[in-house]
Formats: sequence, structure tokens, C-alpha cells
Amino acid sequence: MKRYFAFLWDCFRLSFVGDWRYHLWMTALTLVALTGLYAYCQQLVHGLVTTGMTDQVSWGMYIANFTYLVGLAAAAAMLVIPVYVYRNLHLHDVVIFGELLAVSVILMCLLFVTVDLGRPDRFHHLLLRFNFPMSMLTWDVIALNGYLLLNLHICGYLIYCAYCGRRPAKKFYIPFVFVAIAWAISIHTVTAFLYVGLGGRPFWNSAIIAPRFLASAFAAGPAFIILTLQVVRRFTRHQVSDDALFTLRRIVQVALLINLFLLLCELFTEFYADTRHVASAQYLFLGLHGRNALVPWIWTAIAMNVVATTLFMLPASRALPTLNVACVLAIVGIWIEKGMGLIVPAFIPTPLGELVEYAPTLHETLICFGIWAFGLLVYTILVRVSVPVLAGQVTYAHRWGSPPPASSAAASPAFEKG
Repeated sequence: MKRYFAFLWDCFRLSFVGDWRYHLWMTALTLVALTGLYAYCQQLVHGLVTTGMTDQVSWGMYIANFTYLVGLAAAAAMLVIPVYVYRNLHLHDVVIFGELLAVSVILMCLLFVTVDLGRPDRFHHLLLRFNFPMSMLTWDVIALNGYLLLNLHICGYLIYCAYCGRRPAKKFYIPFVFVAIAWAISIHTVTAFLYVGLGGRPFWNSAIIAPRFLASAFAAGPAFIILTLQVVRRFTRHQVSDDALFTLRRIVQVALLINLFLLLCELFTEFYADTRHVASAQYLFLGLHGRNALVPWIWTAIAMNVVATTLFMLPASRALPTLNVACVLAIVGIWIEKGMGLIVPAFIPTPLGELVEYAPTLHETLICFGIWAFGLLVYTILVRVSVPVLAGQVTYAHRWGSPPPASSAAASPAFEKG
């Protein structure tokens, strides 16, 4: 117990250690997060009237971000699968960063769900009326919290073992890894089923919503990790090989191709039959009766995804500057397509035929930025703490004045080659 409390104290201490760039980054994130908290306090006092949501469009930017971030969390499986299933040695050194990303992103997902509740003090009604197993919302709550606990256990155990200078026992983390792989797919599938199961919203009534969710997630997630690993490699002593980045590049490349193919299938299904149910898709892509607020956004997203896919297909993307541009285009393009481009059009027109457009207010925008800042703050701290521990620079033995273990790298499964 003494060793564990020493571990927690050293992690807390490490989170405050860094150069001026680290402190500037953390200060900026803290200020944005506090601004978002202030905006949420205003919403808590005055209600959802401070947002752009109405009776006609009851889900907006909060649920759009939630949907996108669930996929980002599920994308951690794209690192775990090749490492533990296919024994890909290139990704052994970076798999922990995917797990840490999952922890941070799930916290953000839970926050977006919380701010979307008009009365968060009544959240316990969901638990009291536990309509299991028929309610998709109940399944979503179980999936999100279960995935958070799994990743907390895996990350915490592996980093703690590295801190103690011992090799982790496989029976304490390998079974959880394989459960997390299946769970990662389930959290996004359940989220997709939450939309697909709403029969009154024809825009969501498609069997390929879940595959589209997974394909876009497995493109945006590894793309985000590629950018993260380059920051880690540049500003820390942690060694990240180009082979690891290019392995992730191949994953994003395939996922983007599948995502575009599924989008084309969806467009064909919507527009070829030309039924009355095409109204929402028509509003999104072409505009409907002079209402076209989302048209420029969705076509910008499609253009970004096409350009990103083209860049990933070209040999030029093996150069890091081009690879970074392609990753940014993929991340932003999928956020627009999978967020606002998926959630809002399902409410326009309403089942009664009303055309009420949605635009986020300043309060909503500040709250969203605040949650993103908080998530990045948590992820930065987790990475800042993990890198020196996994590298053997901070250990329990070294903490008390003894030299660090002779082979500190072997103590971490991130360096384990067996």
C-alpha cells in the first residue's frame, strides 16, 4: 500500500513538471475548460433555453460530439488488435497511448451526455428505471462505463508494474485486453443502434449505420494517435519508430476507403428510390425548400475525406508533413460528417413536416470547447506521467535513492516483445 501511494504521489508530481511550452499548453487548456464550466453554470441556472436546441431539434452539438468521441475511444482497439492478436512488434511501444486516449475520450463522452441533460440532478431516474435489456440507452450506459473501467485497469496496471520495476503478470491484463477489444467494437455499435432503433427518424433507419460508425472511427482514431505520437517523439525521450506511424497509416488508409464506400452506398439508397423519406438527406446534401444551413458543411466534409483518402493512397503520404495534413483532414472531415452531418438532419423535417433549422449558440460552443479542453488536459497529464515511468526514468527504487532497475524497459509491456 505504501508503494501504491508513492506511485500516486509521483504521478501527481510529474503532472506539474515540464518546460515553458508544457506549462503554456496546460494553462491555455485550463482557461478554456474553466470558460466552458462557467458557460455550463449559466445553462444549469437558465436551462437548455441557452442552447440552440428546440422541441423540433432536441439533439445538437453535444450529442454530435458524443457520437464522434465514442468512435475515437473505440479506435484504441486498432492498436490493441495488431499488437496482441497479430503480434505486430512495431506498435508495441505505442499501444499504451491508445489506451490512455480511450480513457480521456470516454470521460469526455460522459461529460457531453451530462451537459445534454436538461436536469442532470435527475440522472438517477435512468438507473432507477433500468429497462434492461430492451433499452438501447441502458446498453449504452453499460458499454461506456464498462469500457472506461477496462481501460483504467489495463493502463493503471501496466504503468504501475513499470513503476515497480517488475514484469506484469499476463493473467492480470491479457484477458482484459481481449475483452476490451470486443468492448471497443460494442460501444460504437450500441451507439449506432441507439439511433437506428428510433423508427420515427427515417434518416437513421439504415443497417449500415453501425459499419459506417466503425469505419469512420477506425480512421479518425489512429489518425489522431499518429499526430499524438509525433508530439511525444519530439518533446520527450520516448522513442517512436517510423514503422509504427506507417503501420497506423495503413490502418487509416483502409478505414477511409471503407468509410467512403459505405457513404456512397448510403447516398444511393437514399436518392435512387426517391421516396418521401429522402427529405432529411435532401436537406443535408442539397437543401430543402430554401433551408440549406448544413449543405456547405457536409460537402466540405466530403471534400476533406476524399482529399485525405487520396493523400493516404499516394506514396507522398510516407513523408511526415503530408501524412500530418492527411490526418488533420480526416479528423475534421469525419467530425463534420459523423457529428452535425448525422445527428441534426434526422430531426429536419420533423415527423409533422416542420422545417426548423438548428444552429449552436455561443453557450453551446463554449461548453463544447471546455469539454474538449478538459479531455486534452487529462490526456496530456496521462501521457506526461506515463512516458517517464515506461522509460524507466521514474521508478519506486529510484525514488528512494537506489539506482533504477538494470533493464527498466523490460518491466513495461509496452516494450515486451514476447
